[in-house]
Amino acid sequence: MLDRKGLGANREQGDNFQMSDIKNVCVGITGASGAVYAVRLIEVLLATGHDVHLSISPAGVQVIEEEMDLQIDLKNFRAADLMLDNVGSTGDSKIRLLQVRAGIGSADSDVLSAEAGRIGELHYHHYQDFHAPIASGSFLTQGMAVCPCSGTTLSAVARGGASNLIQRAAEVHLKERRKLILVPRETPLSVPHIENMRLATQAGAVMMPASPGWYHDVTTLRDLVDFLVARICDQLGIDNGLMRRWGTE
Repeated sequence: MLDRKGLGANREQGDNFQMSDIKNVCVGITGASGAVYAVRLIEVLLATGHDVHLSISPAGVQVIEEEMDLQIDLKNFRAADLMLDNVGSTGDSKIRLLQVRAGIGSADSDVLSAEAGRIGELHYHHYQDFHAPIASGSFLTQGMAVCPCSGTTLSAVARGGASNLIQRAAEVHLKERRKLILVPRETPLSVPHIENMRLATQAGAVMMPASPGWYHDVTTLRDLVDFLVARICDQLGIDNGLMRRWGTE
């Protein structure tokens, strides 16, 4: 079994630990447009039983306030600041279906019972806290998404120049050969941006620009957000039904 920190509770005694048991996912929110993608991603991860280790940069706070009218206190963060304090009782039909597929709750219940399954926990880490578990490769994770990923963060990750926890955690995922997904939204792209994307990709990162498709029966803005979140979940190996797949009914 795993303890809440994601480490084997007693791996020396051979307790059938497998890497597939890891349910920790790192999410970094930085100062690029598209904060709504990150909030929706965290909601999906928590609702399907994944523990999220979140860090937000000061520029990310500014973007969240500008785009979502939400106030974030980096020193005294609360899940409610990102409207993530009541994920277990969501009335979102897509989330409910994902929970059922993950063995959490039932399709005809709006509120999860204690026996219904495990909702993930949100762990917040200050962007300057290099003592946080995600700063070390010994802390096991399923992967990390920097969403959205600013040009400054991209540059730091691509060139190994970490100056905050988000950048350090991304470097850890590269050196440990774990999934790292970078979600830039900048447009148009400069030559340095393109070069940094090339370097990050060569180092093992997955570049996933925030470019939602339009072929999945789009009727709302949420459909466009869910397209990108679904692709991130695909990269993390998380089963999801957030969008209609190409070539399906």
